[in-house]
Amino acid sequence: METSSSRGRSGSAGLKRRRGPGGGGGGSGSTAQALNDDTLRSVFSRLDDHFDLARCSAVCNSWNRVIDTAHLMRDLYYKRNPQARSSGSNTSIKSYFKELALDEHASSFSRGPAEVYQWIGHPNQATICRMKSGSILTGVGDKTLRLWSAESCKYMNEYIVPSSKMLVNFDFDENKIVGLTSSQLCIWRRSEPRSIFQSRGASFNRGLCMSYADPEVIIGCEDGRAFVYDMYSRSCSSIYRLHSSPLTCLTITDDQLIAAGSTFGNVAIADQTSGQKLGVLKSAFAPTAIRCLSFSTSGHLIFAGSSAGYAHCWDLRTLRPLWEKRVSPNVIYSAHHLPGDTATLAVGGIDGVLRLICQRTGETIRSFIVNADRPAASSSHQQVEKKSVRQVAPNARLDNIPTRLRPQITCLAVGMKKIVTTHGENYIRVWKFRPKSS
Repeated sequence: METSSSRGRSGSAGLKRRRGPGGGGGGSGSTAQALNDDTLRSVFSRLDDHFDLARCSAVCNSWNRVIDTAHLMRDLYYKRNPQARSSGSNTSIKSYFKELALDEHASSFSRGPAEVYQWIGHPNQATICRMKSGSILTGVGDKTLRLWSAESCKYMNEYIVPSSKMLVNFDFDENKIVGLTSSQLCIWRRSEPRSIFQSRGASFNRGLCMSYADPEVIIGCEDGRAFVYDMYSRSCSSIYRLHSSPLTCLTITDDQLIAAGSTFGNVAIADQTSGQKLGVLKSAFAPTAIRCLSFSTSGHLIFAGSSAGYAHCWDLRTLRPLWEKRVSPNVIYSAHHLPGDTATLAVGGIDGVLRLICQRTGETIRSFIVNADRPAASSSHQQVEKKSVRQVAPNARLDNIPTRLRPQITCLAVGMKKIVTTHGENYIRVWKFRPKSS
């Protein structure tokens, strides 16, 4: 399987180690590895694209050292932004590179080609997925959570659910994994398969959803209440009555606001700082159950997907809707976007179409299905299959597309130029997007 890292080391980062004219590669000067630092520095300084420099720095430690010690990234930044040299601040450089990466991410989603990597990941089924910092966590449907590399799709670790109850939700960060059953929290260290903590007592019952932002876990319950659980004190620190109906989804904002969707089609907002309920985000198309939420740190926006196929966007500063679009004829199970990205939102649901929509207007930018069946079972080792994708026209009749080509998307998570999806079956898919060639 070709990975993006192997692709990146070819192409314009084309200082790939090659055999000499004689073909044998035995001569002392036959490879780029034999070039001294001054020569490499001279070659690298002629590159005029930051991504080419980044790809070269990933080839090996010696190339990385030359590019870093010569400050070639910084020099290229100043060449592109001469007004920033006088300030001498590294903050602007970091912001520039972040903006550069987000622009390439948005461009890849809106115009670039894509392919799918799929594999059998669980013995029974996986209905939920999360992706952070180059790792993917999948599970719910059997007694294990499994961790994968987002780049290579290789298995990394698994975590055993300790109780007889099934997980209903989970999340993770660099150090730990947090899982929710209907009446209990479980915590794992990333490096250990066995849980290190299980909550005791009956502080909550019939938990349906959760949102995790260290050190707190917000648990949404069937009775419409949200419980805030502090993982350091290992106790419930506060309780909010948010709805009179079951909570269907939760998210925590950077401003310590709790947003909770319900089966009545509204989103309640509560402030953890004051302990008060601030208001309710209402839809013009209620009653339609809110099935998923995604918070934008950049624009103070809340995105939602509903059971009637609508995508919604509200401004948290005014508590008013910005747009509501019916992007699917059926239930939207999941909506997510890359933190910091203000261009695209990915949504998926029961019709099995992966849609990329504009965050500003709600209009559909592109729609995709996989141009292949689900992966074949392998009795030996994990077999990753690479498949092509098909773009779905805006006016296409979905009932003319076989359901085997568009299995329901039960959950999705967005990473840098990647989207991972689960489908309520035993396989996992990673959609990888590339910048469009100029």
